[in-house]
Amino acid sequence: MTQKFFYVLCAISMAWPSLAAQSPSPSPPAAPITLQQAVDRAVADNPSLASAREHLSAVRATMLTAEARQNPTLTLLGQGVTLPEVNNNGGNPYYYSANVSRLFERGQKRKWRMEGASDTAAVTESQLNDQQRQLVLSVRQAFTNMLAAKAALGIAEENLTDYRKTVDLSKQRLDAGDITRTDFERIDLQQAQFEADDDTARLNLQQASAQLQQLFGVDHPSPTFDITGTLEPPQLTLTMADAETRALAARPDYQAAKQSLLLAQANQHFAIANGTADPTLASEYERSGADNTFGVSLSIPLRIFDRNQGEKERTRYEVDSSRLAVVAARTQVVSDVDQAWYALDTAQQQAVRYNTHYLAEAGRVRDNLQFSYRNGNSTLLDYLDALRDYRSIHLSSLNANVQVWLAIHQLSYATATDIIP
Repeated sequence: MTQKFFYVLCAISMAWPSLAAQSPSPSPPAAPITLQQAVDRAVADNPSLASAREHLSAVRATMLTAEARQNPTLTLLGQGVTLPEVNNNGGNPYYYSANVSRLFERGQKRKWRMEGASDTAAVTESQLNDQQRQLVLSVRQAFTNMLAAKAALGIAEENLTDYRKTVDLSKQRLDAGDITRTDFERIDLQQAQFEADDDTARLNLQQASAQLQQLFGVDHPSPTFDITGTLEPPQLTLTMADAETRALAARPDYQAAKQSLLLAQANQHFAIANGTADPTLASEYERSGADNTFGVSLSIPLRIFDRNQGEKERTRYEVDSSRLAVVAARTQVVSDVDQAWYALDTAQQQAVRYNTHYLAEAGRVRDNLQFSYRNGNSTLLDYLDALRDYRSIHLSSLNANVQVWLAIHQLSYATATDIIP
């Protein structure tokens, strides 16, 4: 048994290089994607948006039904009676007839039916565009949050690495008798906060990545997925008046409101047309024995009691309602732009204060007290306070930049345009 096992091991060792060469190597991680690439991927692959596109195709198909004209009706009749007649011994003659009839619509019913179907498709298309606008906002927000999570993880790792150096130096000072064990333990305990910050930042990055990939229609997010971009606030030359003009021209929900008014008007015209009587014209050929007969008939319903009064009244109110909805939609567009503009202005002011003053100042205070404490010229409490202030200011500066980008995305969403230069 031992000798056989030895031979097996030898065979495996000889075949191992070829097996290792044949084994597939792990695929390299995909290249980081940009914000525009993320938006394009979501627009192409998001299942909810794809479902809305199919629904639009279904609505457009109803236009084919609306275009159809009334079909003629063909009626064929034949009969043969073999019973003997009363006055003679012969049988009754055979009887055949053919009837063709067609309903002719009055009041341009087909025109208003086609216009109603076309307006319905236009409203549905605008609703699809509005759903895509909401998806783009979600992607941009998720992308920015992931960039922020990456930056926060970098800050947490930098702070943890730097603080570990402080702990190592403090251990050397403890061994040399320069500080007490209590001071060293207080420094060592502070490291738990930096480690917790690092773990939390790593978790936030994983969750932000999963949220962004979910918008792509990915059910199992890839751990190697990565993005690239900057959180440096851009300079904008757009004015609030320009933003309002853009929004009124491009907002799909506002367009849908105006198209809904056209649809209501088409439905009103169709209701009026349905109050008219539609005649039915028919022609008939008969043959009874050796006799041939041809006739024409015209049938007109008498609209004495029902002239579609209820639908006429209902659609009139629907037109008034849709007209007021357009006014409300316009007011909402302007309000959305103004609120997004004020939020962007406030976020830019905060970002400028942190980036041009507080962040650099907090960094200088931390570096000076760190150098002073390591050389025994400042107290432990002063140094720990400086560390906490720097960590807080650094994260606040990052959050201020993030808020600028989120406000930019919100303004782009409010105007339904890309305001980034």
